[in-house]
Amino acid sequence: MMRYCSHTLLYFSFLLSFFFFTIWTVQSVPPQPPVRCDQTGCTVFNAYGTWPDRKTCHAANVTYPTTEDELRKAVAYAAEHHLKVKTVTRFSHTIPKLACPSGSDAMLISTSKYNSVIEIEPDRLTVTADSGVSLRELIDKVEGAGFSIGTSPYWEGVSIGGLISTGSHGSSWSGRGGSVHDHVVGISLVVPANSSEGFAKVVKLEEGRDDKLLDAVKVSLGVLGVISKVKLSIEKAFKRSMTYNFTSDVALEDIFMEHGKQFEFGDITWYPSRKTAVYRYDIRSPVNVSGNGVNDFTGFQSNPILISKGVRALEKALESSKNEKGKCTTADTTLAYKKLTGNGLKNNGLLFTGYPVIGRQGKIQCSGSCLYSSSIRIDVACAWDPRYNGLSFYETTAIFTVARFRDFLLDVKKLRDLEPERLCGIDIYNGILIRFIKGSSAYLGQTEDSVVVDFNYYRADDELTPRLNEDVMEEMEQMAFVKHGAKPHWGKNRKVGFFGVKQKCGPNFDKFLEVKNKLDPTKMFSSEWSDEILFGIEGPKYDGCALEGNCVCSEDRHCSPSKGYFCRQGLVYTQARVCRYSPAQVQVT
Repeated sequence: MMRYCSHTLLYFSFLLSFFFFTIWTVQSVPPQPPVRCDQTGCTVFNAYGTWPDRKTCHAANVTYPTTEDELRKAVAYAAEHHLKVKTVTRFSHTIPKLACPSGSDAMLISTSKYNSVIEIEPDRLTVTADSGVSLRELIDKVEGAGFSIGTSPYWEGVSIGGLISTGSHGSSWSGRGGSVHDHVVGISLVVPANSSEGFAKVVKLEEGRDDKLLDAVKVSLGVLGVISKVKLSIEKAFKRSMTYNFTSDVALEDIFMEHGKQFEFGDITWYPSRKTAVYRYDIRSPVNVSGNGVNDFTGFQSNPILISKGVRALEKALESSKNEKGKCTTADTTLAYKKLTGNGLKNNGLLFTGYPVIGRQGKIQCSGSCLYSSSIRIDVACAWDPRYNGLSFYETTAIFTVARFRDFLLDVKKLRDLEPERLCGIDIYNGILIRFIKGSSAYLGQTEDSVVVDFNYYRADDELTPRLNEDVMEEMEQMAFVKHGAKPHWGKNRKVGFFGVKQKCGPNFDKFLEVKNKLDPTKMFSSEWSDEILFGIEGPKYDGCALEGNCVCSEDRHCSPSKGYFCRQGLVYTQARVCRYSPAQVQVT
């Protein structure tokens, strides 16, 4: 019965979504603003509702500058009064608590209204934007002037200042590469200053003149100052031609490198439980080639709120009943729908009619239609909007050197082959997304050409509730970050992904700290939360700490022995320590 219900609910969900999105082009009510204030002060939330959690992200007040001078005055006020400061953006889609301030008397500076200036220099092939400008606003302005931005993250719900601060990226080993910070040719940064300089000043950095400082500021995590303006390189306008090839995952470990080299914007989505790999054949095309395609990725489309709630309720039922077969049926349905609809590609902006889908770079490189408001009466939203109890998930993102990535793939295949059904949980979401980024000069960037993997998986409503096949996700996480030495993406991951990150950055980490001490000697922009991420600090262990990824278990109590989850070694990577369900042991105890 559960298998039937699983298939039926997802089937109707997709039918409803297909009807609404392709016929009526429904778009959703925008997400809530991340800063919400009352008589006690202001609290920062992220878009997923995952923080504040055990502790609040609280500040005394927030200011909304609209110009660079107002931004400078805000920093000056904080410096003069010895206040801690955190910069927050319009969207707040970062998973780690980088925007959380330390101390209730801290001050928040929001860039959500600092978004009016976008200046294009055609002769120099650059665009300069206020840091609060959204990625979509920037792309549309550049495309409207006959140019294109060479890369971007796939999700457009980010500001230009926020996305470079956390190392956001697309996929490319070509040109300047897939990381947006490697397309940065200039940054203006507001930093504290002495009283004779008015307590704050604007530092303007340019490529070729201030390379050492620029290499630190390109990926700053918000701990060096407040980014006021970002200058990016741009190109003459171009189009892209995309085709998804749904096929077997046989020899994936031998194919991935050639795929990354052959297709300028190519990626691979791997559904390990389904033994399926989806190769994205994605190349640039001349602007005069026919095609008006759009990438409206299914995961970023608006969802009827009732459907999001229903899917979440089903997922919780499958979890509580430990129904692996139900999850696998759901994964099958999800994959079939993506294949049928081209995973959100639309040849004419309305319907998917076949490959290749050709469209302007600005319409292909990223998506996020659930962000925007609509006058349609149907209640719709982003599927993860916490107001509606929809999807809730973890996201693990690891950056591998090319030399280490093949062995990671082989290890995951070994883990999968023990019992494929145990990986159906990630295949309900988006499998394992594999992307390519070039080596970077940024101090907190990747030092050599790399491969990035992302995988999402179920997150319980309560942090002390274990999840189905908890141990499999934890073993993959530890395979990536411990056995194969992957670096974490700064804007994603559970806390365990950052343990030991300082050593992985090598000498560039010390260079970053030198710049940090120079620009912000009083640590105005640091907090206990950003220090946890930057320095990979592991806090004290407590009962259930491994369930939320705040520790790696070393005792049973770090899991949930009362619910049958005990600390055990990994199945393939035996040095891993994971929370595994052992029902027989519960009966004994």
